[in-house]
Amino acid sequence: MKTNITYLFIILILLGSCHERSFDLETTLLQNDKLAEVLKEASQKNLQILLTEVERNEQGVTFTEHKYNYHPNQYFYPASTVKLPLAILAMEYCETNKEITSITPFKISTDTSFTTIRKEIEKIFAVSDNEAFNRLYELLGPDEVNSKMKEKGLDDFRLSHRLSVPNAAILKTGSCTFLIDNKEKYTTDSIQNSAIEPLQINNTIMGKGYYADDSLIMQPFDFSLKNRYALQAQHETMKRLFFPDNYPVHHRFMLSESDEAWLKETMCKLPRTLGYDEKEYQDSYVKFFLFGDSKDRMPEHIKIHNKVGYAYGHLTDNAYIKDEKTGLEFILTATILVNDNQIFNDDQYEYDQIGIPFLAELGRTIHRALNQKRTSEN
Repeated sequence: MKTNITYLFIILILLGSCHERSFDLETTLLQNDKLAEVLKEASQKNLQILLTEVERNEQGVTFTEHKYNYHPNQYFYPASTVKLPLAILAMEYCETNKEITSITPFKISTDTSFTTIRKEIEKIFAVSDNEAFNRLYELLGPDEVNSKMKEKGLDDFRLSHRLSVPNAAILKTGSCTFLIDNKEKYTTDSIQNSAIEPLQINNTIMGKGYYADDSLIMQPFDFSLKNRYALQAQHETMKRLFFPDNYPVHHRFMLSESDEAWLKETMCKLPRTLGYDEKEYQDSYVKFFLFGDSKDRMPEHIKIHNKVGYAYGHLTDNAYIKDEKTGLEFILTATILVNDNQIFNDDQYEYDQIGIPFLAELGRTIHRALNQKRTSEN
């Protein structure tokens, strides 16, 4: 009898130990009162969250996946998050065009001076510069970008227009000139890209109304011809970039070792380290998870490699986060719609009141919970 009781006691201890070490995303979120109000409106706000725990062992890297309110066919406007794949593919372009490197001077047809791919990518990650994105858009063209993303197994991506310029969806891209051996050389011609077909997924028609040419039009806004970058595709892009060995060769981004290292480092650099005025561009300017609601300097041991996007009330962050003190690593991707009046293009969105504070607290909550799990396991 004593033996049976002893065995039962041991089993209960082991079960309790396993319970302490377990991590459930939904339970973790619901236990946080600061997240509660938004979580109650998860469907209305199109809140979707993907989380990957990253564990390293002798066999390599393993992933543990978590999802919250994830709807793969539910559209949200990706805004500037589309700049991440364009930056990666611009670096890959250098690898496949042997005359060109990421520091070869180039200019598009409307430029008066030369720049480099690296300079434009720095602007994209430091302050989410739209002109830098549009410059790479002209260099690569949407047909090439869309084709390359499909080759990588990232089908739920569609680049159809430039950002924040008139006539953003003009199909023809301009020519680009590279400066090679101190001589101007045309390496890309003007290209007529494919016509854009309306997206055939849920939720591309949204809201009650929208502004066009300063006039309020009281009918839903149509996003079906806009860019698409589904949440899983964003998440997978980050995983392929930072953990390529977990994927077959044809699904990896083909970057030189030096370009890949430079790109990863650039993704986590802060605006002040690249010469931007810290009063205007604080550390959290485009780092929403953990620190988005703070203007203080970020701690040096937290490295956030990410790309945010916000427009039309859609707010998204896609990040690989590493805590160098504890060794914790995870990939977090989330999107939320903060447009309470359901009018688009009126610039009346709740980014600062609801969206960014939520993403910041979301990041802190997951960081804390995963560190606690890590501690209990060691």
